[in-house]
Amino acid sequence: MRIIFFIMITVNNLSLQYGKRVLFDEVNIKFTHGNCYGVIGANGSGKSTFLKILSGEIESTTGNIEFSPGERMSVLKQNHFEFDDTTVIDTVMMGNKRLYDVMKEKDALYAKPDFTDADGLRVGDLEAEFAEMDGWNAESDAAELLSNLGVKEDQHYKLMKELPSSDKIKVLLAQALFGNPDILILDEPTNDLDVHTIAWLENFLADFKNTVIVVSHDRHFLDMVCTHIVDIDFSKINLFTGNYTFWYETSQLLLKQRADKNKKNEAKKAELLDFIARFSANASKSKQATSRKKALEKLDIEQIKPSSRKYPGLFFKQNRDAGDMILDVHNVNYALADGTPLFKDVTFTVNKGDKIAFVSKEGLAVSNFFKILAGEQKANKGEIKWGVTITKSYVPNDNASYFQNADLNLVDWLRQYSVEKDETFVRGFLGRMLFSGEESLKKCTVLSGGEKVRCMMSKTMLEEANFLILDEPTNHLDLESITALNNGLIDYAGTIVFTSHDHTFTQTIANRIIEITPNGMLDKLMTYDEYLADAKVQEQRAELYGELVK
Repeated sequence: MRIIFFIMITVNNLSLQYGKRVLFDEVNIKFTHGNCYGVIGANGSGKSTFLKILSGEIESTTGNIEFSPGERMSVLKQNHFEFDDTTVIDTVMMGNKRLYDVMKEKDALYAKPDFTDADGLRVGDLEAEFAEMDGWNAESDAAELLSNLGVKEDQHYKLMKELPSSDKIKVLLAQALFGNPDILILDEPTNDLDVHTIAWLENFLADFKNTVIVVSHDRHFLDMVCTHIVDIDFSKINLFTGNYTFWYETSQLLLKQRADKNKKNEAKKAELLDFIARFSANASKSKQATSRKKALEKLDIEQIKPSSRKYPGLFFKQNRDAGDMILDVHNVNYALADGTPLFKDVTFTVNKGDKIAFVSKEGLAVSNFFKILAGEQKANKGEIKWGVTITKSYVPNDNASYFQNADLNLVDWLRQYSVEKDETFVRGFLGRMLFSGEESLKKCTVLSGGEKVRCMMSKTMLEEANFLILDEPTNHLDLESITALNNGLIDYAGTIVFTSHDHTFTQTIANRIIEITPNGMLDKLMTYDEYLADAKVQEQRAELYGELVK
């Protein structure tokens, strides 16, 4: 039986231009019912702008967007203060504007002291519409969404301004998901979410029956939910079937084939078909939306083209091999100035070649611990002993202090950290991070967040340390830089301690997980996925955080 997908959104000849800069040029694309589209592109390519055009927040220069009649769109709000004077439960129900408006008008009419016959007729119409929208279950549905996202029941009727920022993010996400919208638009929905909430969201979207369009730098998330990839590249937008890993690996295979001019076309085609078959078989064993749609079985390989995206070259070397003694940490404690404990009794020994992922429910805990390791601040208690052969390179989460000298361009900035002062030598490390030509002469005070992180990676490569301390190194990077950094650290022969919210990054690099809490620590020689799946580990975590195991 042939299934016909009903077209939900059609983009016709869309262009967007700011002055001389063309962001999009004659884009034509269709988004169909039941699919999840992951929008990817380099930093500054216009991913968030494209979502704003789709949602009507900004207008394109030319072209138009057609929506199927009567479809409801829901957009993840980015303003965390917009609903400060609204209760949490009402904020969620406002995600379905028509339902919320009917509910409020109905309640206002019932509250009138001089209720008229006309009011009675109006209430009758509203009640019918309310019932048709399943309004009687709205509040319980909103409460269930909040609970699933980790917002506790005692917070549901508080004002939004009373919530910590971490819970506000979850409420706004619940608002976007509420009421089964026909079109769901999400810009970086996993930002600042804990791993368990992200897992719940992945399962929710994998089972979602309508259309989803999402921007994310989280490769694991894109792999778990996406049926298609929307690639913004050189002012064009191209649509590909499959999740992010399929897009990336296919694109890399095609680039390799294009470089090998001696391969015959039929051999190339056979190799690609074999890859698609193997990918489809692997996907069918997981709960991926890609396999659920069986889209790869219908894929026309003539539609696949290699990406023109450039990937940085991250190659980390050691200036000397480390000895057997790497690092001993004994009974280290640290609390904030107000006395709030971040971690205590942190004790472990680092083995040669360890790649340790540090995790904590409190992000400040890991950042402060790494500052102590890097020698930038002192612990309240405890001892840290380094091996005499160890050379360290530290990449902090907040790198602003490294870029305050307005007189330095990038070549001079990086030269500060180099024994070899030759400009060609220094430019080589900037070039690996795609700073070439005039780009390398930018002033360091005008850099974007992503450019600053790329500079820090140039510095780290230049230092050739045998011990890396990396605090959220993937923050602000585009997918290409994250992928290159990921591969570079997998190949690195030295020792690493790091923390990252990127699931794939952590899973593919770490051979050991250490979780630090105000009540002690866990130290497990296992991968990240094994750590999350181990029931005994989760019980131990719950005890440390003083939580009940669900």
